[in-house]
Amino acid sequence: MSVDQLDTLGARARMLARLRASAPAVAAEVSTLDQRIDAHYAQRREHDAAMLATRTARIAQFQRMLEAAHADVVCASSQAWPTALAQRLAATGIRRLLLDTACSEGAALAAALQTHAPAIETRTYAAPIETWKSELFDTIDAGFTVARSGLAATGTLVVVPDANAPRTVSLVPPLHIALVHASTLHADLHSAVAAERWRDGMPTNLVMISGPSKTSDIQQTTAYGAHGPRALWVIVVADADAPGTTQTRSNGAAQ
Repeated sequence: MSVDQLDTLGARARMLARLRASAPAVAAEVSTLDQRIDAHYAQRREHDAAMLATRTARIAQFQRMLEAAHADVVCASSQAWPTALAQRLAATGIRRLLLDTACSEGAALAAALQTHAPAIETRTYAAPIETWKSELFDTIDAGFTVARSGLAATGTLVVVPDANAPRTVSLVPPLHIALVHASTLHADLHSAVAAERWRDGMPTNLVMISGPSKTSDIQQTTAYGAHGPRALWVIVVADADAPGTTQTRSNGAAQ
């Protein structure tokens, strides 16, 4: 072993020793920072208590913020949404839908399409993407995903892609349809991180969506769909224990 190699190994050992020696102090600093962040959000929630304290209030705020960003939001019961969505897709002229039939929501929608919109073809990620990439970009009209949770304060969907529903489902088709369960709506990002215990297993890939894709040029002219879906439909599946949220409602779009 050369002198240079010995020196490199010694430098590495010294660096690791310094890191290990500083670990307790760093942990204490992180704990203090966590407490400050928790206190900040606790104070903020006291101010926004009326807006975010109850599930019904979170649903209303979630819908309000998404609609302000030009998304279309519908609240429906767990029994009604598959049929309502299938009929709406047919009325809108959707021909090919990308979805994950391995999850219960995707299976329910696929079954509803067979009954109420048999002309709509469904597509899954069963085949390697390399074999149908051009088909994905050229012929798929809409993608359906199930969000892990939602953030009421900002009207944000938290989507965790996986092999059956990768990021392209929510990013490539012109229309993205996302379903979120009302029971998973959090007041804000800090609440979601704490409740879902991200620190115990931070998701390796998160997609946060707060409306359809949009961009603006130097003249402040907004264009939709430049970098992703130009339309976003969000279905909030309201649970039976959330009074006043089981009726289907939208911001004026056809059902």
